Amino acid sequence: MRRRLLGSVRSRAALAATLVVAVALVAAGTAVLLALRDNLGEQSSAGADSAARRVATSLVSGAAPRSLDLDDEDHPVQVVDDDGRLIAATDDLERISGAGTDAVKPVAAQRDDSDDDGDDDSRGGGKVSGSTDYSDGSATVDGDSADYRFAEVKVDDTAYGDLTVYAGASLTAEQSAVTTTKTAMLIGFPLLLVVVGTVTYLVTRRALRPVEGIRAEMAAITASQDLGRRVPQPDTHDEVARLAATTNETLAALQASVERQRRFVADASHELRSPIASLRTQLEVGAAHPELLDVPGAVEDTVRLQELAADLLLLARLDAGERPADTGVDLAALVREELSQRTGDRLPVTVESAEPAQVTGSRGQLARVLGNLVDNAQRHAGTGVVVAVSVERGEAVLTVADDGAGVPAEERERIFERFVRLDDARSRDGGGAGLGLAIARDVAVRHGGTLTVRAAPQGGALFELRLPAG
Repeated sequence: MRRRLLGSVRSRAALAATLVVAVALVAAGTAVLLALRDNLGEQSSAGADSAARRVATSLVSGAAPRSLDLDDEDHPVQVVDDDGRLIAATDDLERISGAGTDAVKPVAAQRDDSDDDGDDDSRGGGKVSGSTDYSDGSATVDGDSADYRFAEVKVDDTAYGDLTVYAGASLTAEQSAVTTTKTAMLIGFPLLLVVVGTVTYLVTRRALRPVEGIRAEMAAITASQDLGRRVPQPDTHDEVARLAATTNETLAALQASVERQRRFVADASHELRSPIASLRTQLEVGAAHPELLDVPGAVEDTVRLQELAADLLLLARLDAGERPADTGVDLAALVREELSQRTGDRLPVTVESAEPAQVTGSRGQLARVLGNLVDNAQRHAGTGVVVAVSVERGEAVLTVADDGAGVPAEERERIFERFVRLDDARSRDGGGAGLGLAIARDVAVRHGGTLTVRAAPQGGALFELRLPAG
């Protein structure tokens, strides 16, 4: 059950969104806490420094340690002499740590009388240090204990020698603010993560609802094998709508392919039935009356069956996606060699030009294309067939032209369909099975090229094969 739940896209999306938000919240919360602590800490440091320098200024002004006004309970103060003795402290100070000394009861200050006129309360002098050191500690004043940030300010050359003033500022506000913020985060962050996860799950489920419809319809199509059905396409312009459109296009292409395959099988069966029936009839007559056996006719039907079987086998390999061989072929040399082997053609075949044109592919399949184009031209030409090879704009071009009746413009694409013969009245023996041009175009496409037909200069049909050169 757990694996199934995590296998859901919406569950994974909700979990991922929750994790991302959790990381972001932790990072942001940490940054807020650090910034809050630093800001409040700086305020405490400034308050402690101000209190310490106020006392230091009084000492520089000539005030005696015992006469200092240190009754501020919010800023506990210690004044320590150069020997580390506490000579002044805040009233009601009961305990202190982290400052100059742990003592809370001051002792009598020792006045420096080497340059004194006898009035210890009127002598000024001394110098307050420009730098301040800070330390953290705690103190209890009049029964109230708290943590403090202590500022340490040195006062040199006073009437009582070198003194150090320690003044504290409470850290209670900082600690309270940080604690309150932490509590709010510990309560708010989980609630926010639950909201984020829930909303993400619901939104993702709603967004993926059309996908479930597509899946269900595809399952129904698979079960029924009805390729005429289509998946529902939502009225949106998002990825799901494009997925549905692409799925329907794929189903349409698959349906067309299956129907084309069915027609192909039906046409192939029809084409095979005629020579097989003819051959069987001749053999049966020959078996009953040997003197009437038409051996040349039987051989002709056998050759026709062999050629038709070879065509069907090649078409099956092409439909299966067979890739042509990756070898170099010179179209000019191929034309010269193949045409030199043709004997018994009805009309002469003339090579108008044969410019070297190197292409990559299967020599056997390209030779088949040339043979099919020449055979087609032989059936329709009036006086002869012209073949030419050239190179144009990085493409090898092979043309086969005749001076026959040509191909009507509206039929120039249809003739490349399988088992199509424009002259239905023509005999099958003279017209072929209607596979030659279909095979030629399929081979051209498999080699990355094109095969088209247009009117020839001499009035017939000109078939043009274009292949990438090199």
